[in-house]
Parts: sequence; structure tokens; C-alpha cells
Amino acid sequence: METGVPKQAGEKLMYVVMLTLTFSVMSVLMFNLVMPEIREEFMVTNAEVSWVTSAYTLIYGIGTVVYGKLADRYQLKNLLTFGLLLFAAGSVVGFTAQAFWGVLAGRCIQAVGAASIPAAAMLIPLRYFPPERRGSALGTAFTGLAIGGALGPVVSAFILSIMDWRSLFCTPFVLLLTLPFYRRYLGVDQVTPGKMDWLGGSLFAAIVASLLLCITTGNLWFALVGFVSLILFIVRIRSFTDPFIAPKLFRNKHYTLGIAIAFLIGGIGFSIHFLSPLLLDTIYELSAGWIGFALVPGAVASAIWGRKGGKIADAKGNAYLFFIAVGLLMGCFILLSTFIGQSAVLIALFLIFGHLGMTFVMISMSNSISKMLPKEQNGVGMGLLSMMNFISGAIASGLYGRIVDLGQVPRWNPFHVHAAGAIFSNIFLLLAALLAALMWVYYRYFRRNA
Repeated sequence: METGVPKQAGEKLMYVVMLTLTFSVMSVLMFNLVMPEIREEFMVTNAEVSWVTSAYTLIYGIGTVVYGKLADRYQLKNLLTFGLLLFAAGSVVGFTAQAFWGVLAGRCIQAVGAASIPAAAMLIPLRYFPPERRGSALGTAFTGLAIGGALGPVVSAFILSIMDWRSLFCTPFVLLLTLPFYRRYLGVDQVTPGKMDWLGGSLFAAIVASLLLCITTGNLWFALVGFVSLILFIVRIRSFTDPFIAPKLFRNKHYTLGIAIAFLIGGIGFSIHFLSPLLLDTIYELSAGWIGFALVPGAVASAIWGRKGGKIADAKGNAYLFFIAVGLLMGCFILLSTFIGQSAVLIALFLIFGHLGMTFVMISMSNSISKMLPKEQNGVGMGLLSMMNFISGAIASGLYGRIVDLGQVPRWNPFHVHAAGAIFSNIFLLLAALLAALMWVYYRYFRRNA
């Protein structure tokens, strides 16, 4: 911790962070509903229009690491100011665009600015709160993630019902109202002088971009580009005096194991966001609006109980909260596996456990991993953790999509009595088993250092 803030000011700061994260995540998801309209207006292909969201997600994920690294050298409040202003500038470009390239450019500029938000949200609790209050601060921040993830489609559907799709570019302007609070409450950080390793950062970006492009397009040439970039990146960080990512970060076995567990649980938890809407559409034939409302109870529960989860971590430890989180996720998946085909109301209720479980697990893992990093590696270390969520989500969505396309399959869950939805039932049952295995790994290798 570099500095501290009074308790009352700290609570106000974290509510501002929560609001910022909510709108940031909403901006990631809101454009998913308007892809057909953009395609028809500009007469582009499905592959081309998909870049409106793919490019945003790609830049957003890579940018979290870059901003994390920059936060070790520059004042965090200045980086946030730059990011939020750039976010708004991208919104202007997209809103006024008269050609598809303008819309795509606006989204890319938005992503470059918005990437500062998750990086700052990880670092503010770490730098400005003592360990006994850090869990509660993280709980408030991750509540914003849950709310934004659930409300994104709902707010998007509401805006589209009364305005043009370009109006979706206007939501980030609300975040400019948070700048005075950040400028007031964020103090002067202790930064490390030195030059930024832009070549190493570019190679790292090439690795991540190639991986995501290989997953989303199925083109193995991207895998080759990623492999070559990885070799060059390893050479760079081993030979440069102040590399983008210090090799000793990966030699920290506890941090590496924590990142691996967070990556796997992130991919498993992404099923809630990817499979749930698909399930409600395929099996229950709900409209996009009703699907969005089915996800709202989970967001509300996360908003109410998110800070409670952080307080549990502060009082009883991160491992205690981790086991509660995994238990909630397992319960959600087992119930979904068993009762798919029955009332959609039941599905919405079961998803509450899943949303709460993901919020709790993110709090516990972030808090645990932050304590394993030396101060000079906080920025890039937590940035990597945030980026791994995006990569795991991209990989998981590709895998889930391919599995769902298998169609009719034998039922694995003997208690699932409905013929419809056997493939979804099997996936959730398998995910519950994987969570049980990860719980054992955490208990065996990670709990003593959590």
C-alpha cells in the first residue's frame, strides 16, 4: 500500500469505481444487440461487422496490462483522466460516423481509453486501502462488473426501443462526471522512473491478439504468428534491462498458480454469461428483452451481497470466501443441470447463485494474488490477472459454442428428466465436476498462501 484514504472518502471512491466499471462493462456488451442493424446499414458481411465487438474486446484486454504497467511509472489519476477522455473521444467518433470504418475506429478508440478502467479498479484497492479493508473495497468494485454484465443487454434493448443504435455511443459520456472525484480522492503515487518497454509490450500484444484471432477465426496461421511472437518476447524480456514483464514474475510459483486457477474459473464462470442467454432462447424461446430481465436478479444479488463478500474475506480470509464462492457456483451448475426444461423462473433463481459465486471468487482471487506481488510488480501483475479474464472468456465462448452445436446427446445427469436441453445439462454437470477438482487444487496447493 502506497498511501491511504480516510474510511468515508474511501467508500465514496469505491462507489465511483463501481459506477465506472458498470458503464465500462456495459459498453463491451451493448453493441451485441445491434450487429444486424450495423451490417444492414453499411452493407458489410457478418465477419466484418463482428469486429465492432471483437476489436473492442481485444484492445480492452491487452490495454489492461499496458495501463497496469504504465501505472508503475505514472500517476494513476492522470492515466484515468487520459483514459476516460479518450473513451469519450471514441464515442464522438463513433456517434458521428457515416461509414463503417468510422464506427470501427470509434469502438477501437473507446477500447484504448476504457482499458484504463479495469486496470485502475484492480490497483485502487491495493494502493489506497489497508489489508483489513481491501476485501470490502474489491467487493464494491466487482459489484460494478456484475451489474454491468447483467444490465448491459437490458439497457441496450431499452435505448434501442426509443432511439437509434448510434445512441449507444453516448453512454460513456456519463463517466466524465466521475473525473472530479478521481482527481480529488486519488493521491500522489510513488512511481518508479524509467522508460517503457514498448517493443516488449508490442510483442506481448501480438501474442494475445494472435491467440484470440486463432480462437475466433479458426485460422492456424494466427497460431504461428503467436508462437513466433512468443519466442521473440521471451528473448526480449531475458535480454532487456527493464522489460515489459520481468521474468521473475513468472518464477513466483504462487502467483503463477493463482493466475492459472483464476483463468480456469473465469472460463467456467463465463458459461453464466454465454450459455444462459443461449439456453433461455433455445429451450424457453424467450425474447432478448426477457432474457435480459432473467439476468437482472443475479445482478441485484451481487450488488447487495458484493460488499458482504469482501467483508467476509477481510474477517475470515480469502480461502474461506473462495470455498463459499465455489460452493455457490457448483450449486448453480448442478441445479441448472437437473432442472433445465422446467420453469424459466427457476433458471433465473438458480443464476443468482452463479452470479454471486463469480463475484465472490473474483474478490477472493484478486485479494489473494495481490498479496503475492512485490510493490514494483503490482501494476503489471494485476493487469495480467484482469486480462486473463478476457482470454478465458474468449476461449470458453468458442468451446461452448462448438459443444452446443453437437445437438442431441445422451443425458449424463440421471436426475434430468426432460428430453430438451440435454447438451446444456451435460455441460453444466461437467463444469460442476471441474470446479470440484479446482477446489481440491486450491486447498492442496494454494490455501496456505492465500
